[in-house]
Amino acid sequence: MNLGYACLNMTLAKDKITSNRGMIKRTFIAKGLPYCSELALQNARDLFKIVQWNTRNNIKVFRMTSNMFPWMSEYELTDLQDWPKIENILKAIGKHANENDVRLSFHPGPFNILCSPKKEVVEKTIKELDQHSFILDTMGLEVSRKHKVNIHIGGAYGDKETAMKRWIQNFYKLSDSTQKRLTIENDDKVSMYAVEDLLYVSKKTNVPIVFDFHHYDCHPGILTKEQALKSALETWPKDIVPITHYSSSRKIYEDSTVKNVAHADYLYEPIPFTDKYVFDVVLETKMKELSRIKYLKEFTLHETT
Repeated sequence: MNLGYACLNMTLAKDKITSNRGMIKRTFIAKGLPYCSELALQNARDLFKIVQWNTRNNIKVFRMTSNMFPWMSEYELTDLQDWPKIENILKAIGKHANENDVRLSFHPGPFNILCSPKKEVVEKTIKELDQHSFILDTMGLEVSRKHKVNIHIGGAYGDKETAMKRWIQNFYKLSDSTQKRLTIENDDKVSMYAVEDLLYVSKKTNVPIVFDFHHYDCHPGILTKEQALKSALETWPKDIVPITHYSSSRKIYEDSTVKNVAHADYLYEPIPFTDKYVFDVVLETKMKELSRIKYLKEFTLHETT
């Protein structure tokens, strides 16, 4: 099992190395593409530093931030004045990832809703998801779920079945690359989608399910945890190691006043790994790579080398 983390490296952030520099909408309107380009170039350079740091520390799984290109749904990435420089850096990152067998991926935000009844929301979602795939393609990364673009189904709108059918219909409007990279994840809210709901979508589209352990604890649905995990893992292609998400409950371990969906800073229990199930893990802990370091000191982990 490879154990990774998401978006921000706390160690490097102390030296202001970060790949999620952004801006508010007012600043975007005032400064436009030149400033977007400037920030994106800085973000790309620092992303390379983060990925290299991960490799030196034997971290083979990393979710990149979707904020690398500020307000990217509002323009084409190739329209940025620094795109040739950014493109070269992305290619270098991809080359490094391929040479070191690193899994890079994205998890676009919750406003990407393929099942929305609003045409403009769907169109914006399709553009943004395709842009994420374009970045991975530019890096030269394998077009498969090894380098995934992961999202949630989105709203239920009072009728899950109809919403899922819309999601399936709109899935086929995505680029070929996006279709081959896309994965879906179980939700943490009872009104939303449990693993058994996602199995319907997966069977219709061959889109694998990313099993989120903490989300399951918040919204288990009708399946036992082992049934849900097994069902999700079996949706993945045989030649691709599935990815799961793991975090501890902040409410149980750190602050009883918060909502039960809150993620803890660190891990407080061992990830349930046996030879029966093989999967990689993205930690969704607040302390990022520091929680990974602490976990490895406290628990036994079977990692690939």
